[in-house]
Amino acid sequence: MTDIAIHRVDLADAGELLTLQRACYVSEAQLYKDCFLPPLTQTFDELRAELNQSFALKAVGGGRIIGSARARRDGTVWRIGRVAVAPDAQGRGIGTQLLAELERQAPAGIERFALFTGHLSVANIRLYERLGYRESRREPLADGVELVHLEKAAGV
Repeated sequence: MTDIAIHRVDLADAGELLTLQRACYVSEAQLYKDCFLPPLTQTFDELRAELNQSFALKAVGGGRIIGSARARRDGTVWRIGRVAVAPDAQGRGIGTQLLAELERQAPAGIERFALFTGHLSVANIRLYERLGYRESRREPLADGVELVHLEKAAGV
């Protein structure tokens, strides 16, 4: 799959994005033994509302959406979330392309990029660190799960 195009998400993509999101987060649910992760329980209407309040990108390849990522401005921070790549398309640099484009599209005045993942999601952490993100803190959740927060300066 070499022809990947990154585009802005349209509200008409919401159904396909929700399907992609659920397919991508099943492995996370298995890893954390929690089938109620927010990306899995988010409704269609909640996703549409989120898309209206965020900047979202999609990766299209083979005639379908194979990846997506979202960001929103929080003061001088560009908060990145819900990075998802279809299970059959992982390991091909699509997540890297989506993150790079999100960073390029950050509005003026953004000083840093921030994202988080679970402490057991080592592949995610490895990807983010390879792209220059550094762990800034850990946030304990229930049942021994920790959120690993990572950041990097904008323009780096």
